[in-house]
Formats: sequence, structure tokens, C-alpha cells
Amino acid sequence: MKTKIFWCKVNKYYTEEWLNSDYLKGKNGIFIASCVVTDRAKRKWLKFVKDSIKDLWKWEKIYISWCWAFKDWKAQNDFFVLYPELEEFKENIEILDEKPDQPHPLAPSPEGEGGEQSFINSKLIVVPKNLYTKKFVVIQGGCDSFCTFCLTVKKRWRHFFRLKEDIVKEILDFEKNWGKEVVLTWINLWAWWLSSTNEKGSKLYELLKYILDNTSIWRIRISSLWPEFIDDKLIELFKETRVYPHIHISVQSWSSKILKSMARHYDAEDLKSILKKIKGIKRDDGVDISLWADIIVWFPWEFYDDFKETYELVKEFKINKLHSFPFSAHKIWENVVAGSFDNQVDEVEKKKRLEKLNKLWDKIRNEFIESQRWKTLKVLIEFVKWWEWKWWSENYVEVNNDNFEVVEWEVRRNEVVVGRLR
Repeated sequence: MKTKIFWCKVNKYYTEEWLNSDYLKGKNGIFIASCVVTDRAKRKWLKFVKDSIKDLWKWEKIYISWCWAFKDWKAQNDFFVLYPELEEFKENIEILDEKPDQPHPLAPSPEGEGGEQSFINSKLIVVPKNLYTKKFVVIQGGCDSFCTFCLTVKKRWRHFFRLKEDIVKEILDFEKNWGKEVVLTWINLWAWWLSSTNEKGSKLYELLKYILDNTSIWRIRISSLWPEFIDDKLIELFKETRVYPHIHISVQSWSSKILKSMARHYDAEDLKSILKKIKGIKRDDGVDISLWADIIVWFPWEFYDDFKETYELVKEFKINKLHSFPFSAHKIWENVVAGSFDNQVDEVEKKKRLEKLNKLWDKIRNEFIESQRWKTLKVLIEFVKWWEWKWWSENYVEVNNDNFEVVEWEVRRNEVVVGRLR
């Protein structure tokens, strides 16, 4: 079974689950883990499916799952109505819902403790050969935030979370198979809370502490986080040497006006306060923290002064990589609330501002890499081919056989090596 995974880490997690399911055993074709984050992403999917169908044998199919094929967690019954371009290929396409041989191991249960939705106890399949040396671990699903730019809330259902005991069991199973790194991922990861409490809000600190206390996994990486759930206890945990010194914040804008229009739950002052605390972290291993952010450029009603606020904050706090992209109004197929807002920004203007922002973080990124020269770093080797190898340091500097001097351990796939960036 061939695979095509677009965009998020959640899709990578579910792809491994599906590829090892009884339902796909013995089937041939292409499994697609899909995405609808922008109109551009939708167009890419459509083109990929249409191009791929031409090369299928008559006994093969395209199996589509996740955001492109889902609504409220279930397979979208009107899929071919929304995408009439694929109607003629209907016999060659299957929209995947829950596994037919058992309830989907990551589907929401009816009611968790405390009246909240929680994950049912997962019966995870040991993957004979992982797609990655790292293990993506989904800790929650869905979202209750209803941001005006986002289509995900329509596709992935409402917020529900997975029990901490179940999460640790999956990590321990991975450890037994010589796994060294897990990536905690999400739809809105920082909205995770314990099922034993009625309190609203993030309990991610408790989950991370529980994982640290009950596993020996070498490295724990946390996927992108939402600012409103970051507290002092959580920031303190980044001093732990087993926690990745890499923080990726889903910021979207540094203008309070724009954040309000996006229906985000924080403002520019909140962001400044959080970033100052993050910048003040001193880790026991001396490794510098890498700070990344997501930014949407030219949201409706974003004037130059609003953009300048974002630009200056990126510069001030030295955000060394941005996932920056122009606002998508989602005018084709399914749409979002902000797509109907007045004062949509011209596409040419979006491109200019995006280039300006990307040029800034590229400069900051190069400065950060220079600051890491000859410092001791650790790298989990993901790719090895003959004498060539590469992957990332724990603070997300890309290293390879040319720019990294290994001083401890043997270079081989799934090995953590110690060395210095040249």
C-alpha cells in the first residue's frame, strides 16, 4: 500500500494506525491522509487524486481519510457532492470511516468522567516497521475554539481527550521496540485535561509530569501549542533534559485587534509575557531553546500597522522559524467564517508582506544556527544512506555528515549521537 501524507503530525499518526489495520491488510492502492487547511491544500489534494487514479490497476483503489473526507469525525456522506470533479472516479475511491472490524481506537467515547469527552481505551497495534524513528502520539482530538479562519473544527469534531494511562501505555510499548523519541501531537494539544476533574482548562503539565515519572523514553517533543494554555509550571518543565528544547507557538498574529477578529483567546500583551518567560528558561543541559511560531499574514482588516506589530515582535523575540502563510478565505468547496469578512486583502499585497516576514525570520534563523557552532548537541538519526546521514538536533538545527562532528555513539538509524555543530 502506497501512502501520501499531507501536512500535520496527526495525519502521520493515523496513517501508521490504518496501514497496520486488519481492514487494509492485503489491499492495494494508495492511502491518503488528507488536509483542508487552505484552498491551496484542497486543490493539491484534488490534483493528486486525479493524477494518481490514472496510474491505478483495476484491482486498486484510493483510500481517503481525515480532514478532506470527514465531517464531525465521520466519513462525509456528501463527499462527491462537494467534490463533483471526482464523481466519475467514484468506483476507484473509498472514503474511510471507523475501522469495520472494531471501533476505531481513537474515536471519542460517549461520555468521559466529569462530563467531558475522553478517548476510549486504545488497543494499539504494534507497528512491525514504523514509518519514522520517532513515534507520533495523539493525546487529544477535536477543538472547541471556533477560530474564524479555521475549517478544522467542522471536520475533526468537538474537543475530546485521551486518558493519561493509555498515553503512557503506548509510549511504553514503543520503548519496548527500541523507540527513543515521542512527539505529543494534537488538534488542540494544549486543551488536554484530566478525566478525573471537572475543571476547565489545560492540565498538560500534569500529563507531561506523569509521562516523565512513568516512562524512560529518551526524548519527548511537544507539537505546536496555543498561548492561552501556557502557565508557569508548564514553562518550568522545559528545563527537563528529556523534554525537547523546542517550543512552537500557534500565534497567528501579534496584533490584539486581529487576534480578536480571529476569535483567539489571548492578546498581544499575553504573548509578550509568555515569550519573556520562555526566553528566560535556563536548561540543566545548557542547550538553547529554539522558538518557532505560526503566523497568518494579511487577515481581513489587517492594515500595515497591524502587520508591523507582528513583524516587530518576531524581531524582538528572535523567532528563529515561522510557519507563515497568507490567509485563505476558503472560497472553494467548504468555507470559513472569516472568508465572508469585509476588506479582504489583495493577493499581491499578501505576497509582499509574506516575503518581508520570511526574509526576517530567515536572517534570525541563520543567526541562531551560528550561535550553536561548536556547542554539544544530540541528534536522533532518521536518515542514513551509505556515508550520508542527516536529521535534527534536540533544539531543531538540521545537521548532517558535513556540518556535525560526532564524538559519541555510532551513526546509524534510530541512534542518538552526541557531537558538535561545525
